[in-house]
Amino acid sequence: MTEPKMMKAKGDGIQIQLAVLEGKGKQILCIHGLTANFRFWDCLASALSPQHRVIAMDLRGRGLSDKPNTGYSIEHHCKDILALMNDQGLERPVLMGHSLGAFISLVFAAKHPQRVDRLILVDGGGKLSETQMAKVFTGIKPSLDRLGQVFPTFDAYVSLMKQAPFLQPWNSYMEAYFRYEVEEVEGGVRSRVHPKHIEEETINLKKEDSTQFYSRISCPTLILRATRGMLAEDDFVLPEDVADRMAREIKDTRRVNLEGTNHYTILFQPNPMRDQTILDFLRE
Repeated sequence: MTEPKMMKAKGDGIQIQLAVLEGKGKQILCIHGLTANFRFWDCLASALSPQHRVIAMDLRGRGLSDKPNTGYSIEHHCKDILALMNDQGLERPVLMGHSLGAFISLVFAAKHPQRVDRLILVDGGGKLSETQMAKVFTGIKPSLDRLGQVFPTFDAYVSLMKQAPFLQPWNSYMEAYFRYEVEEVEGGVRSRVHPKHIEEETINLKKEDSTQFYSRISCPTLILRATRGMLAEDDFVLPEDVADRMAREIKDTRRVNLEGTNHYTILFQPNPMRDQTILDFLRE
């Protein structure tokens, strides 16, 4: 695993942490999910670089980015992205988002079409029914439950995750991701992510309707969908019917199911079909 170059960028009045893998082709800005950090992209980034330059960001409140007391919504993230793109001289990068990051990428591309070369939505960005949203939040409950808890050691922190059915088989990418996620505190370690920030994010997220943005996307778009649930058979973040609607209403869209993947392994595990699909899409 190639270690990325770490740097700070200017967000909207805050500092945003970036990780960069250099490359010659397109510039790809990667945006992670709700409680994640930029290391979620390590496995895929190593497959895309050095053919392309991969830039992964920690959203505000995550990783080593600043953590203001309030300001957790898609609108805030879009302002941070525009600011860091201007700061880093990213004129028209490819935007690639996973989960919440896919939703953010979708909204940004709709609002700033002149600043996005193409869009890659990884298992996210669709409008879920209240019933499906409840299933998803049950599915990601283990990820949410660890927030704010102090564990005596990193091994204790990560032991629950190592047993999670949706993270099998465990690998070095997951290990690096969770190591980056924790900070040392009195009594042991805990996640750098504050539960109250995620609570604010979730409240704001449930007010959003992504369908209003579909028709406003003007760049080529690739949708990658996981075909397995997380804790249940049907707790999909991107159900088939939702992905179908996105593919119909977002013009110039290509949609690919990545068989055998779930919401986490779609990025955490090596996947030659995923990598080739993205490389082909970037070449088109």
